[in-house]
Amino acid sequence: MKRAYQMIAPVALALVSACSILPKPDPSDVYRLVSAQPITQGAPVSWSLRVSKPQTSEFLDSPRIAVVPHGNLISSYASSRWSDPTPVLLRNRFIDGFQRDGRVTLLSTDETNLQADYELGGQLQAFQSEYRGTAVEVVIRLDARLVRGSDQRIIASRRFEVRQPVSDTKVPAVVEGFGQAGDQLNKQVVDWVVAQGNTASKH
Repeated sequence: MKRAYQMIAPVALALVSACSILPKPDPSDVYRLVSAQPITQGAPVSWSLRVSKPQTSEFLDSPRIAVVPHGNLISSYASSRWSDPTPVLLRNRFIDGFQRDGRVTLLSTDETNLQADYELGGQLQAFQSEYRGTAVEVVIRLDARLVRGSDQRIIASRRFEVRQPVSDTKVPAVVEGFGQAGDQLNKQVVDWVVAQGNTASKH
């Protein structure tokens, strides 16, 4: 038994020594999707809205900051990530957009089980930066659906696509481009949802 211990001890020591010299992974820079959308106070609507996470691909359903360097290749920026998985990030951004707009005040998300008159969801097709030669642009593409809560009937659907040029290829500039693109998308989606919801509520 003593001999077995004498053999195991050097092996264990060697493993500990090996672990201590292995390179440690670099910590990730965590980015939020910041908004510069102004706060307005439109006339409030009478109906309620639940905002759901959009469905998306397995790659985008993560905190990775996606980039398409060329062709059909999709990758992500090393040592950088979003503060939440992309669908959660976009859903929360929409909630913030509706709150800043001020017209839809009765808001909830798919994390709660609250009844709502309408639900905003859809399919997120793109949320990435794309290279065009040496230039970079942020691309967000969303197939949005507005569903009536009482019977889950789709009352409206529309594809939104925003392309925002980025001034630099470095991650902070790309993240700023995502914020600008998010503001554009938010304005379009909020206006569309309010118009569709008001029309549907009159019938």
